[in-house]
Amino acid sequence: MSSSVLPAAAGLGAVPADDGSCSFVVWAPALDGLQLVLVDDGGTELRRVPLQRAGEHHRVVVDGVGHGSRYRFALGSRQLPDPASRWQPDGVDGPSAVFDASRHRWHDSGFRPPPRHQLVIYQFHVGTFTAAGTLDGAIDDLDRLAELGVTALEPLPLCQFPGHRNWGYDGVFPWSVHHGYGGPAALQRFVDAAHQRGLAVLLDAVYNHFGPEGNVLPAYGPYLTDAYRTPWGDAVNVAGAGSDEVRRFFIDSARWWMERFHVDGLRVDAIHGIVDPTARPFLRELSEATAALAAELGRPLLLIAESADNDPRTLAPSAEGGLGFDAQWNDDFHHALRTLITPERRGYYQDFGAPDQLATALADGFVFQGQYNRSRGRRHGDRPRGLVADQLVVFDQNHDQIGNRPRGERLTVLVPAPAVRLAAAATLLAANVPLVFMGEEYGETAPFPYFIDHRDPTLVEAVRRGRAAEMGALWDDDPLDPADPATFAAARLQRSLRHHLPHARREALFRRLLQLRRTHPAFAAPWWLTAHAEGRLLTVVRRGGARPGAAPAAGPAEAVVLLNFADASADTTLPGDASADTTLPGDARAGGGTWHRLLDGADADLGGEGPAAPTTVGSGGGVALGAYGFVVYGRPGQAA
Repeated sequence: MSSSVLPAAAGLGAVPADDGSCSFVVWAPALDGLQLVLVDDGGTELRRVPLQRAGEHHRVVVDGVGHGSRYRFALGSRQLPDPASRWQPDGVDGPSAVFDASRHRWHDSGFRPPPRHQLVIYQFHVGTFTAAGTLDGAIDDLDRLAELGVTALEPLPLCQFPGHRNWGYDGVFPWSVHHGYGGPAALQRFVDAAHQRGLAVLLDAVYNHFGPEGNVLPAYGPYLTDAYRTPWGDAVNVAGAGSDEVRRFFIDSARWWMERFHVDGLRVDAIHGIVDPTARPFLRELSEATAALAAELGRPLLLIAESADNDPRTLAPSAEGGLGFDAQWNDDFHHALRTLITPERRGYYQDFGAPDQLATALADGFVFQGQYNRSRGRRHGDRPRGLVADQLVVFDQNHDQIGNRPRGERLTVLVPAPAVRLAAAATLLAANVPLVFMGEEYGETAPFPYFIDHRDPTLVEAVRRGRAAEMGALWDDDPLDPADPATFAAARLQRSLRHHLPHARREALFRRLLQLRRTHPAFAAPWWLTAHAEGRLLTVVRRGGARPGAAPAAGPAEAVVLLNFADASADTTLPGDASADTTLPGDARAGGGTWHRLLDGADADLGGEGPAAPTTVGSGGGVALGAYGFVVYGRPGQAA
């Protein structure tokens, strides 16, 4: 049986060799007479070399050209950067530069990313994460994040975008790291440093559109199609004429990051924007190519989809007709949680607000599994057949949910502190993979609004109008000006906050929650989980295997997480003896006995207020929680 994975293109872009030569390959099916134009650091032309056509590709090998050499391609009277440029040291309009990835000496031998159920993802924007706004600057915070309990880092898109200020989703060179972040060598240093601290790195890959400024790819070939439109412009051509090479271009760029930069996987942006009616979808090709590369490299590689479609086919194996992704974001969890702590009900929030929806999200994953959805005006989703809890990424806020508000406010400044802490507990103790947005762990108050740095005044004004129209349909506030440098400046983290109260206690809470998630056997895989709501109080019961080295006769440990989403106190009872619970497999039946308090949201050292929960409670005993309170109890497995 032939492989469905597209063969790698023959060295697209500039590929330096050990003998001091460099090969240049361009896909330009309808063009003739392409020339390589070598330039100096100031852009002055040094010499021209014609490329030779080989089918739809054009190629040439040039001696005496190596790392740092700058070049363009001449297409008739136009000189443009390389569509597969590895390095744009002067921005999107400057010449491309040869990048020799083999120059970096790696120090991460033997590193393996944690298994999926141990992932705790930290999402951050490089430009606002530190004062330096660079990948090298971000290295300084890696020890703290590792100590906090983070296990994976997910920077917002790094590919070259126009200007200096951007979320990253306006990238136009999918093989190149933004020069303002330090360029490609800085990414190698960052990944190496992360791996040395036990942290995986997942890149945010945008394969559904290009930014509106600086995109040269359409000049070379049919990279885009007008057969479909995305909310961000013309769709990428993955299904029309020439799409085999377009697919190859993106799959090879994914391989470039995972092989030559040692990244551990990709978070693929907005897969609904990749319109693909073909029998073998591009995303399936991508997952198959990633699996093949993982086998070749001898290390696991992860693909996470951003999708709100609630479609189990995203996670189904490619051999069964699915896309073969390892995990996907679960927006339903966010919406169900958000509407329990805020009064927001516009847009997609109108379909949420019932406590049992969060219970469903915690236990089953998708809230909408084929029911009618008012915001869409149709039925939405499907039953999550075969879905495992750690195949869903959950969050109480992320770059979109913060930045797609007019003022970019975080939960910290929108709701009372107890509600923010409750949301963190619900997220970090979920059976899913939690995602933390930068600064959330210590209660950052700086906003994260949308910002751009486009050069075309007409485009800037169009973005302003578009944002105002989009925001006006959902919010009453006027949006901040995305092109104003002050909008970007306001988003920089106030990192000194974490050294002061109450922020230090918020960070202590995150540390304790993640420690509990990491060390208590009831939160380890494999697990059995139930969740139910009584009024606005949720009870989540977890059962997991014994710690390594425990006596074989010990049954699964048990934990219960109580979450009170009411602004008043609430009473409940802890579960009784579960050994006779016939709804569970025999090896999932925990014993009875006394419940011991593991973590109390009322603990003053963790920023809590109010009376403490009892340290021990008998089987079936009662517990009172304060407004927006939470507490975790556990008990060990019993001898069989």
